[in-house]
Amino acid sequence: MRRVHVTAAAAVLGLALLAGPPPAVAGVAAPDGTFPSRIALPDGFQPEGIAIGPGPTAWFGSRADGDIYEVSLRTGRGRVISQGPGTPSVGLKSDRRGLLYIAGGSSGTARVVDADTGEVRADVALTTATSFVNDVVLTRGAAWFTDSAQPQLYRLDRGPGATATTVPLTGEWVQGTGFGANGTSTTPTGRHLLVVNSTTGLLYRVDPATGAATEVDLGGASLTMGDGMLRHGRTLYVVRNRLEKIAVLRLSRSGLTGRLVRTITEADLDDSTSFDVPTTVARFGAHLYLPNARFETTPTPTTEYWVTQVRAPRRR
Repeated sequence: MRRVHVTAAAAVLGLALLAGPPPAVAGVAAPDGTFPSRIALPDGFQPEGIAIGPGPTAWFGSRADGDIYEVSLRTGRGRVISQGPGTPSVGLKSDRRGLLYIAGGSSGTARVVDADTGEVRADVALTTATSFVNDVVLTRGAAWFTDSAQPQLYRLDRGPGATATTVPLTGEWVQGTGFGANGTSTTPTGRHLLVVNSTTGLLYRVDPATGAATEVDLGGASLTMGDGMLRHGRTLYVVRNRLEKIAVLRLSRSGLTGRLVRTITEADLDDSTSFDVPTTVARFGAHLYLPNARFETTPTPTTEYWVTQVRAPRRR
């Protein structure tokens, strides 16, 4: 295990944590052989992030204690594969080598976990200041993490050593008050990053080499309360958590412009499931999967949590 310390400016955020590992959950496949549209997570788990694939397996991080939970999208059965450090696991992504890159929320850290063994490969202190390391996207050589409390990103090398670098957000970036940088993705070319500001509702294209941000022209569309993001080709899904909506955008190849083509709401769901403050999104096949954080419900050890499946819109 390796720790790397990177200094940063201070801001104030926090989360209340619950103790104790959640039990495994026995799921039930749909009787017609299709994947279930609602997947139960352990009671009290407090999910936030999701990663899928390449097969029908998903991983979730717990805001309560950082546990990583693995579930079959086919059967709904799951188990904890890695015990958390007692601090949050927020956004996460998986790579083809079976590694999970996990944002550590208010702990200011990033972890790399082997999805096969549950082993913690790296535990990296991205900042010693009060922060909220929120989401992560993978590029060829690095994992990029957003900080919702500070106008900066963190670059974590994906090679040996897990070296971290702070990249301040400059250019047209406006931090504002409240949550700043939240969900992140790459542009269709893969050369730049996309970052949403949850409070202002603006989407930015960021040059990873310099941190220079350019506001994306969305034709007047707002992404307030924007949380997790997923890009599929030139389609960008942005989860607007407390509004319980998913904005579906069509991006230009450069990522400098986009237009809102659809909004997914609870009306688009199967009758067997629902939204309750979805936060992040991942895709498997023709469906999107979103964990429900239930931010407006006071968490207890018996609070129910679940994952919602919704069919991805067809391209127009």
